[in-house]
Amino acid sequence: MSFKGYVQVYTGNGKGKTTAAIGLAIRALGAGKKVLFMQFMKAKSYSEHKILPEISPNLTLETLGKPFFVMKEGSMPEEELEKWKDKVVIFPPGQPPQEYVELVSNGINKAKEALTTGEYDLVILDELNVALHFDLVKWEQVKDLIDSKREDVELVMTGRGATEELIESADLVTEMREVKHYYTKGVMARIGIEN
Repeated sequence: MSFKGYVQVYTGNGKGKTTAAIGLAIRALGAGKKVLFMQFMKAKSYSEHKILPEISPNLTLETLGKPFFVMKEGSMPEEELEKWKDKVVIFPPGQPPQEYVELVSNGINKAKEALTTGEYDLVILDELNVALHFDLVKWEQVKDLIDSKREDVELVMTGRGATEELIESADLVTEMREVKHYYTKGVMARIGIEN
């Protein structure tokens, strides 16, 4: 029996979306599968970047981010925004930074190739949901990825703010729901746990 690949979405405001995707990648590698782990909107500053490239020759890690985050005007309360200070670029709705749009667009092209050539069994597009939410990629581009995917390739997309269209198009959707988080007490991202 041949392998049937599905479309999975990990979303929600709770912690653990990327962590779950990394766990799935490890499981797939253990089964001898080839994995592309492509991170949108993340710079190579997370602890997983130090270990993932060394785990297996069957894992390709690509990071498509800048050393700053982007956010639509009005999408975050001022007191929360103050914590980010110079780490975020605020843009008017519908006018995301062109350099980020181009970076994400190049990533979409690479992802489509990975989904259609048969080189990979599992393609993880980490934080693509956020890129879609912030208009760095259009729904039509994401829909094209889903529609173009080979039948035997598993596709996973992570990030907060999955759109209704994406949720409807997926075969599996997991929502990480925040019940309680020490972040609300002022604990920032810690190396090896959140970063």
